[in-house]
Amino acid sequence: MVRCLAVMATTAVLSCAAPVAAGEAAMAQRQENHDPLITPNPHGKLRTWVPGGEIDTSNAFFQILGTNGRSCNTCHQLVAAWGTSVARIGQRFEATYGTDPIFRLVDGANSPLMDVSTLKARREAYSMLLTYGVIRIHMPMPEDAEFSLLDVDDPWGYASAQELSLFRRPLPATNLRFLTSVMWDGRETVAPFLPPMDPGEAHADLVDSLTQQALNATLGHAQAMEPPTPEQLAAIVAFELSLTTAQFRDRRAGRLDDADALGGPRALAIQRFYVGINDPFGFNPTGEPFDTNASMILFNGLVSRPGNGPRHRARALIERGQQLFKNLPITITGVAGLNDVLGVEAFQGHCTTCHNTPNVGNHSSGAPLDVGVADASRREAGFPLYTLMNNDTGEIRKVTDPGLAMLTGEWEDIGKFKGPKLRGLAARAPYFHNGSAATLGEVIDFYNERFDIGITPRQKAALVAFLSAL
Repeated sequence: MVRCLAVMATTAVLSCAAPVAAGEAAMAQRQENHDPLITPNPHGKLRTWVPGGEIDTSNAFFQILGTNGRSCNTCHQLVAAWGTSVARIGQRFEATYGTDPIFRLVDGANSPLMDVSTLKARREAYSMLLTYGVIRIHMPMPEDAEFSLLDVDDPWGYASAQELSLFRRPLPATNLRFLTSVMWDGRETVAPFLPPMDPGEAHADLVDSLTQQALNATLGHAQAMEPPTPEQLAAIVAFELSLTTAQFRDRRAGRLDDADALGGPRALAIQRFYVGINDPFGFNPTGEPFDTNASMILFNGLVSRPGNGPRHRARALIERGQQLFKNLPITITGVAGLNDVLGVEAFQGHCTTCHNTPNVGNHSSGAPLDVGVADASRREAGFPLYTLMNNDTGEIRKVTDPGLAMLTGEWEDIGKFKGPKLRGLAARAPYFHNGSAATLGEVIDFYNERFDIGITPRQKAALVAFLSAL
């Protein structure tokens, strides 16, 4: 839980602007421009909402609880939807000559043995963080695993069976009540989250999991000598669970909650959710059937009247992207954790088959999947490559990250990761667990190639507009 906020320097409390009456557009714009909880990004503006409209920066989330200058806030920035972005990381490197607390050998460097004595050396040592926005997670090979490590190809000359170097993106510390597991591989999930979860409340399993994550992150990423107190941990978790964040304004389409649309964080703050809601595979505890149209209704009516101006066209593009996200046919095949579990080689689905949580976009039930992001064929420069062998069959797999299998030791879990929440995407590029997609367009390209969808350039533009507006 290493994390960072640009507005800490001068104020103890951050205030949300008050709602304004219709017709006070100029006043609303001035308030928007001076609201520290509304931050710009390449696609428009992001907004964070909290009960009471204030963030108390004296919370333990912002305190340095370790020995290396980090707080939870070091890697979870307001401006990046309480996550990180490569653009912001690069700015911090240049502003501090690579000495900002995010740049630490323990996990910010490509290897903990790298030279950081000069600016040039630091630029090389932290190149993975600067390029992909990833930190290095170090884990040993699991005991009694169904597979063995045959070979390690690590460009940085460090990884071994005793300590694999796994480069992963910090996940956003907002909209957390929609989680069904904690961390990309679920390693901080104390117990499986149990349905139902009352709207607006966090299940005890989620609270316990976030508490465990805060503890381990402080001891690990922040290199604390002593664990945080129970009071500090409770304050961190309560703060994280209070945050709701979403894109608030699109630079072409304008405000995303106009015309009774449900964009922005206010509607998200009261979004109905329980574990298993709208699950497509029969895990909804209420027995309600899956409805692909229920998965995303954010921008229904964003185009409220006929028109042909730039704003109208931008809004129509977002609406079109939302419809494609729900209805574009995809033949889903070869996804471990899905096709094998269902016992079908291929089936017809949509984006919402996996991104089914209404108006949020993660899977509402714990469902780690292997869509191939960690495959050797998609290896990016700088990532180690691990050759694994099934101890029973002799089968070989080469991956840049074994994913869930590092916890379970099971062959079938190699390459599995959870799908993240999709809100606030515009502020936190790059994407996937390893930051291998620099833009949302590259995310679309990955799935188009992976499932041979046949997405046209116009469809891609609409999907990117929609994802950018989340």
